[in-house]
Amino acid sequence: MSVPLVPLSDLQIATRKELQQTGGCAASSCGSKAGSADMDPATWAKVKDHPCYSEEAHHYFARMHVAVAPACNIQCNYCNRKYDCANESRPGVVSERLTPEQAARKVMAVASKVPQLSVLGIAGPGDAAYDWRRTRATFDLVAARLPDVKLCMSSNGLALPDHVDEIVAMNIDHVTITINAIDPEIGQQIYPWIFFQGRRRTGLEAATILRDRQLQGLEMLTARGVLVKVNSVLIPGINDAHLTEVNRAVKERGAFLHNIMPLISDPAHGTHFGLTGRRGPTAAELKKVQDSCAGGVNLMRHCRQCRADAVGLLGEDRGQEFTLEKLPEVVEDAPEARAAYRDWVAEERRDRAAAAANAEAAVPAPEKPVLFAVCTRGSGRVNQHFGHATEFQIYQADVGGIRFVGHRRADNYCLGGQGDAARMDEILRVLADVPHVLCARIGDGPRKRLLAAGIEAIETPQDYIETAISAVLSTRNARNGRAAQRA
Repeated sequence: MSVPLVPLSDLQIATRKELQQTGGCAASSCGSKAGSADMDPATWAKVKDHPCYSEEAHHYFARMHVAVAPACNIQCNYCNRKYDCANESRPGVVSERLTPEQAARKVMAVASKVPQLSVLGIAGPGDAAYDWRRTRATFDLVAARLPDVKLCMSSNGLALPDHVDEIVAMNIDHVTITINAIDPEIGQQIYPWIFFQGRRRTGLEAATILRDRQLQGLEMLTARGVLVKVNSVLIPGINDAHLTEVNRAVKERGAFLHNIMPLISDPAHGTHFGLTGRRGPTAAELKKVQDSCAGGVNLMRHCRQCRADAVGLLGEDRGQEFTLEKLPEVVEDAPEARAAYRDWVAEERRDRAAAAANAEAAVPAPEKPVLFAVCTRGSGRVNQHFGHATEFQIYQADVGGIRFVGHRRADNYCLGGQGDAARMDEILRVLADVPHVLCARIGDGPRKRLLAAGIEAIETPQDYIETAISAVLSTRNARNGRAAQRA
């Protein structure tokens, strides 16, 4: 089927085999492997088009954040809310602070041009629950004009219990709470202060109040049927060994997802942790902690730690296309375009799921997990030149099948047709534990550099990712069989 409205190459689409699960979602992922047959219809309706709550959906659907909530009631040692910073991609950063009216106009403009848009989120740059007046006004305006766009908000949780009734009444059925610790001894190392009930509090008192309010808000929301994603920032040396306890605690209280994110600590960002030398985790350290939570709350592994004014598919940011001065005076909605796109996605999901299932069934599962780095522009295919990739999607083949396990960023190797040696060094570091790279094309130079580092580059242009991985496994099996015969 041809893709309506937008070129296929521009879509971030991935389809994966839907494994049989119990309890609704795969323990190792985010419910992304679970389909309509694996969860109740109400929950499936909430997650199927939400790019953050479904790994599969994030390849199809776009989100946008509007920066209408600048006020915050806590200080985090990893946070520095900055403005007029269009080139920096991390939470808390925005280029424009908007009024609710400006935000609604911007959402209308994006919805008219981006048929993939399915979610409006408010994630700051402060706290959406604390700056509730602006948050509520924005959601009221957008819900009246775009009833097919889901509403989503993020909060540190301190003010969240005060607004649960309104959240439910407004049909905000996705809420993210950042919970970095449930042990106040650890929490006080992350939060210098909170502002609660009219005064600033510090130390164990602050960490205890924050923890209690976060867990209270989580319990209240899940009891009312709201899907809750818990974000945790992995801070080596502080909470890395503690996040399994966080995972266990939020599972007991009904969290739908747990997103364990790496600390971003570049000193240039001006955060306390960055300025005092606190490093972020390596990709291997992050995966180790995520894997240690297997069997707990379903994990989200596709987070891109978006800006508070991000627009577009996860992994891209089109926010600079929709700044206030670029918005048209009159915006006409295009609900039929979004509806047509969603119809196409439903058909594409069915076709791609069948192809992925056939690919996995064709080759015996490897005895030990095998990682693959995939160069893709979307559509679930290997369709990007190695030198153009700024992100590698990481897949793992094991006894559970072929599944997405994360992404790793690195600056693209090719610059104006020439390779950059320093960037290649960084790519080799990022992919040090990955034996195979799948790409549409690769030059002889980078291919040799990869091979010297023990990484095999394989060109599989336009293949589905699962089909390409299955072919590599088949070749490995045949090669290993011949080696065994010679021995």
